[in-house]
Amino acid sequence: MKILHISDTHSFHGLFPMSRFEGVDIVIHSGDCSNYREPYKNEQEVSNFIAWYSIVPVAVKIYVAGNHDTSIERGLITKKDFTDNGIIYLQNEGLQIGDNYFYGSPHTPTFGDWAFMKSRHKLYKVWEGIPENTDVLIVHGPPKGILDISEDRYHNLEMCGCSALRKRVEKMNLKAVCFGHIHDSDGVSNQGVARIGGKDTIYSNATCVFDGRFDKGLTSYGNIINI
Repeated sequence: MKILHISDTHSFHGLFPMSRFEGVDIVIHSGDCSNYREPYKNEQEVSNFIAWYSIVPVAVKIYVAGNHDTSIERGLITKKDFTDNGIIYLQNEGLQIGDNYFYGSPHTPTFGDWAFMKSRHKLYKVWEGIPENTDVLIVHGPPKGILDISEDRYHNLEMCGCSALRKRVEKMNLKAVCFGHIHDSDGVSNQGVARIGGKDTIYSNATCVFDGRFDKGLTSYGNIINI
């Protein structure tokens, strides 16, 4: 099964060449198709994304929301808006596709006033809900210590992923963990794939724009994962 994983397109989805989708069985977008914090402006961005995603020439298309997707959290855009356009929307739920079970959750640790955020000490309850039979986990933010380097408010580098998520995924037999949220930035590269601790699990950070320089447009076309 060939998966194209993309994330954090922030309204630049229209710059993807359709040739990128050739030979792909499943497209996964792990959140932040939009940019505006204000939900009604955000609604238009997400609607535009859905219109584009619906015509991407791949049979199975999955979306899991991110912290910028405020219109989804507010209910201005619903799961039905996705499914009516042939897109699978996952929010703390999963489904079987062929031989693999896919599960998606939008939650990330609280940072600012955005969508689908929870305090770090409460997130473990969310991750406990991931079924043991999950093969591909789709989340918006990374597990701590995996493709998650960013600057704090004092410009010091830190690993800002979720430690509770890291503990959960290390106890599971996952084929892939797909996320974004933490972008590449000056001197820091997070976009790409990694394997940790000698296990076969593929960790994919598929952010598609550069932090603080969205004016550059797309700086990545995502990651190909074969499972």
